[in-house]
Formats: sequence, structure tokens, C-alpha cells
Amino acid sequence: MRTLFTRPGLCRQFDHQVFHSRLQHLTRRWGLACALVIGAAVLFQQHFMFGVNASPSLPINLFLIHKGTTLMQGQYVAFRWPGGGPHPAGTIFVKLIAGMPGDVVTRIDRDFFINGTHVGRGKPFSRQGVPLEPGPTGRIPEGRYYVQAGHPDSLDSRYQLTGWIHASQIIGRADALF
Repeated sequence: MRTLFTRPGLCRQFDHQVFHSRLQHLTRRWGLACALVIGAAVLFQQHFMFGVNASPSLPINLFLIHKGTTLMQGQYVAFRWPGGGPHPAGTIFVKLIAGMPGDVVTRIDRDFFINGTHVGRGKPFSRQGVPLEPGPTGRIPEGRYYVQAGHPDSLDSRYQLTGWIHASQIIGRADALF
């Protein structure tokens, strides 16, 4: 036996045999449940993750991200920011897919259209006063997507800094939780 000091003036005896006996009892009683919880967590992490919207660009705050799913126009998508501007590389963004490969993006002044439908107006400057270059126009190539959030201050495909996101940046479809 070994003495452990838990508080000044108090001591108790630590019995390794009692400890191991109790640990074996707990393992027999809760081992299967713990293994199932750990297994479920590993499976969940392989296919899903949670995303939090920290900006006012979307009305939703929490998303369940389905890794590697097929994407469709009008769905939320989670993707990794490539770096540059106000955000470090790897920051996870959630936006709506407004344009798919093959769609045509046009711009008149600062108004953007996809296949003739108005999707937003770009701002000349950010809230910090930094000039914002308009995003790309033309036919969206294979493996690229036009993303937006609808908020006037959203950093999305209306701006060159974001442009059309590449399929390699995409984590998966994002379903709004609340």
C-alpha cells in the first residue's frame, strides 16, 4: 500500500489490489457500452461533422455536414477556404450552391446573374474599406461551383477572392439544424 496526500493534514491508503478489482468490475459492467459509444463516434466522424456559422451571412447557426455527398443547386455546402483575405486557409465556410458546372454567370455593373436569374449584387468595398474585385463570369467549368449566402456582406462567388470554389475544397452537403 502507498499513502496519497489529498489535502494538507489528510491522507488515505491506496490499495492497488482494490483499485484493479474495481476497474475489472466496471469494465465487465460498462465495457460493451463504452465500446459501442466509441465505435459509433468513430463511424459518425468518418461520415459527418458539425459546422457552426459564426457570421450573420446565413440565418442558420448550426449545420450537420455530410462528408462526400453529391451536391445539387440550392443546397448548402461546406467547403474549406483556400486562404487569403480576412480568413486563414482551412477555415470552414457554409454557403448555398447557386451555380453548377455548365451554368453561365454574367455580370452587369455589380449585379450577378446565373442563367439570366439575378443572384446578387457585389459591393465595391468590404466593411473594412478594402476594395473588392468582382468574381469571375462565363460558363462554370466542370468541378467548380458558384456559392453565395444572400447577405450583402457575404464573402462569396461575387468576389474574386472567393471565385468559383473547386470540388477539392468541398467537404460535403450541409443540412441546417438551427
